Amino acid sequence: MPAKNKAVFLDRDGVLNREMGDYVCHFEDFHLLDNFEALKTLQDKGYLLIVATNQGGLAKGWYSEDELAKMHRHLKEQYNKHGVEITDIFYCPHHPDFTGDCDCRKPKPGLLLQGIEKYNIDPAKSYFIGDRERDVEAGTAAGVKGILVDSNQPLSEVLNLIE
Repeated sequence: MPAKNKAVFLDRDGVLNREMGDYVCHFEDFHLLDNFEALKTLQDKGYLLIVATNQGGLAKGWYSEDELAKMHRHLKEQYNKHGVEITDIFYCPHHPDFTGDCDCRKPKPGLLLQGIEKYNIDPAKSYFIGDRERDVEAGTAAGVKGILVDSNQPLSEVLNLIE
């Protein structure tokens, strides 16, 4: 049986791109934070980098799947230019007021559990970096160590928390 992978799961808004109120609805408002070096360091330590993000604006009709795909393509391309591979992006398109309850909206662990299963990840050796308490709760529920950062804080400041 192959050895399990280790991963750093990342919230998107406020961690990888600038927080813009509740939702980033337009590609023009999607501004990446300069965390290229920090994520390259984690990748070089053998971590898969996986995004787990709530995107309730889809359920509200504030933006389309196409607009979201454009933002995520841009995110992957820009990180790639800096030698960083984003392994995958998991997102929850639901919002409880519009689509009812689901298993993937953080603080539930569904997005992380999808990544854990798909990429044979050992939760005990993995982390989830987020800027909201619900990110840490989702990590804990998935057996992953949660790290809370201030919105738009450089990730280089938390590298020492990751072995």
